[in-house]
Amino acid sequence: MRWQWYCGLLLLMTTTPAAAQPIRRSFQTTDGVTLSFLEAGSAHRNKPSIILVPGWLMPGRIWQNQLNDFSRTYHTLAFDPRGQGHSQVASSGYTAERRATDLHELLLQRSSVILIGWSLGGIEALQYIQMFGTARLAGLVLVDSSVGEEPAPGSSGGFKDNLRRDRDKTLREFMRAIFARPRPKKEITELVRSAKRMPLEDSLALLDYPFERTHWRNIVRSFEKPLLYVVTPQYEEQATNLKKNRPTTQVELFKDAGHALFVDQPQRFNALIEKFAARLS
Repeated sequence: MRWQWYCGLLLLMTTTPAAAQPIRRSFQTTDGVTLSFLEAGSAHRNKPSIILVPGWLMPGRIWQNQLNDFSRTYHTLAFDPRGQGHSQVASSGYTAERRATDLHELLLQRSSVILIGWSLGGIEALQYIQMFGTARLAGLVLVDSSVGEEPAPGSSGGFKDNLRRDRDKTLREFMRAIFARPRPKKEITELVRSAKRMPLEDSLALLDYPFERTHWRNIVRSFEKPLLYVVTPQYEEQATNLKKNRPTTQVELFKDAGHALFVDQPQRFNALIEKFAARLS
């Protein structure tokens, strides 16, 4: 019996792919800015690549758990948008149009992509679709991001005022609040340090894209490829309304997670994405 157990363990060890070590790479945009991303896993002709886009001021490495898991099966990239993570802090380009163009230039060498955008990254993924179409996309995943459905989220005016008064304190509170489960103090400190690389006024510009909410709603409703909308309770009503207006949308609710739900509940999130990706392979 012990020998059979040992053989079974050996078989499991030899058939479960190891996580690929992420490699940091970069490219230069058409406006001369150097942007960075983490890359892991091998490209497969019959499988899409997975590209992960973080939220406001966040580094791509916040997707580390997803890089580790997905790269066992899929070619996976975690992007640092301009001014974030290891990407260059440019003097301009903090608009929805330019950041969507950055995404477009990242995707140029890839023909089949599952684009996963979290929070602001979801909004920028929609702008990418509006400007450049869906030819390179196998599917889209929007993670806890407003999609222009009702009800509208609360105003960010007070948050912006707090950032101007005491940026350090406000960023620390923000970083703690996006997780339902407390994160190590060192991790929060590093997220704040990384966020402060971008000048304050440029970071505030990212919260003030000059579009009506119907702009985002129209893009997502007209998206014709598979769409997974993963939300916490703050966007549950928007998800319900999107499902009514776009019945093919797959909606998943993470009731007990924070805004960074893929960090709070990585096993559930990763299994959900891998199931979604398997259907598109």
